[in-house]
Amino acid sequence: MGLTKAGLNVAIIEKESSVGGGCTHWGTIPSKALRHAVSRIIEFNSNPLFCGNNTSLHSTFSNILGHAKTVIDKQTRLRQGFYDRNECTLLYGTARFVDTHSLEVTKSDGTIDTYTADKFVIATGSRPYRPADVDFNHPRIYDSDSILSLEHDPRHIIIYGAGVIGCEYASIFRGLDVKTDLINTRERLLAFLDNEMSDSLSYHFWNSGMMIRNDETYAKIEGTEDGVIIHLNSGKKMRADCLLYANGRTGNTDALNLDAVGLVADSRGQLKVDTNYQTDIDHVYAVGDVIGYPSLASAAYDQGRFVAQAITQGEAEGKLIEDIPTGIYTIPEISSVGKTEQELTEAKIPYEVGRSSFKHLARAQIAGKDVGSLKILFHRETKEILGIHCFGERAAEIIHIGQAIMEQKGEANTIEYFVNTTFNYPTMAEAYRVAALNGLNRLF
Repeated sequence: MGLTKAGLNVAIIEKESSVGGGCTHWGTIPSKALRHAVSRIIEFNSNPLFCGNNTSLHSTFSNILGHAKTVIDKQTRLRQGFYDRNECTLLYGTARFVDTHSLEVTKSDGTIDTYTADKFVIATGSRPYRPADVDFNHPRIYDSDSILSLEHDPRHIIIYGAGVIGCEYASIFRGLDVKTDLINTRERLLAFLDNEMSDSLSYHFWNSGMMIRNDETYAKIEGTEDGVIIHLNSGKKMRADCLLYANGRTGNTDALNLDAVGLVADSRGQLKVDTNYQTDIDHVYAVGDVIGYPSLASAAYDQGRFVAQAITQGEAEGKLIEDIPTGIYTIPEISSVGKTEQELTEAKIPYEVGRSSFKHLARAQIAGKDVGSLKILFHRETKEILGIHCFGERAAEIIHIGQAIMEQKGEANTIEYFVNTTFNYPTMAEAYRVAALNGLNRLF
């Protein structure tokens, strides 16, 4: 949009029948819509006002997919409106480069049109990684895209890969009372998190009846007539009605014929860019998942603005903030910003910890959402906020209160802010005041 506002002639090439990309159609939006529906079912069934009357809500994955589809449609219409209002040309089809300044667009009817441009921005996103030895054509073997077409109602699912996507879907299926086995190829869940948050999630999963197998990899995934058997390299075998393979993603560059423009993607299909999001070829830029870290929709929106600045002004004025918040939509949520305890310990930074447990907050008690906590890490001497970690309902919203203070410079960024300000009562935000007092009381 920044390019059209600057007066440039802009065309968007869209492979699918409607705009929105992977985030809207298969990733963030549908999975979070599914999560919301499951969370409300759990909330109803755990509320003593309702569950004491032999009344409980039950639903299936395929039933609640309908809710996700309505959200996707709303988002698609919204994004289509942005293009229309800004008079941005939409070309539907699959693009591939034919030379340094031209590309072909193959439309759904097989016809091919050729277009030329002075500059190109590659924003093709990513897709689930599919190893060659796994038969994704089998009706009981899914990836995180095809799982949205799940029609049968499994009683037992194996999820291979315990990254963000694997953990989120594990929460959804377990919340629907599906027996869930989560296979983690690493030693601990979401190892990039603060250890306490990772441990909290592991405990909560285990307490919900989920089986987690850490540090395991598959030798073979075997589709059967009515399910799946996974053979692990440790010698174990596991059987379930279906399997969701959620272990890694690949940049969507293989069909772009990058050779024609002089570009080479890495082994994960990703492109290398500089601070202006410029590739090794001066007139070709790239943003979003296709350039790798942080592979977040929120960051991709910013990258799109920055690349527009680079093209129109010769240089990107903005850059991504140093401490990008993490939002993980498990049940309950996890969100964090800044350093973890293990990072601060390794760097020998003298920090202290302030904690607030949700079970002591009036708002959490009222809502029946008392699982979780907020942890603030701050410098013992300067009291500067170094990291914030939250586990519990609305964590991804709560984190931004602390982020706003943490982003301030100098004396404006201290844990004392949360003691000296006044919070609405009762609120979840009050957790910051409780945590700040708890941390300051540890100083001597």
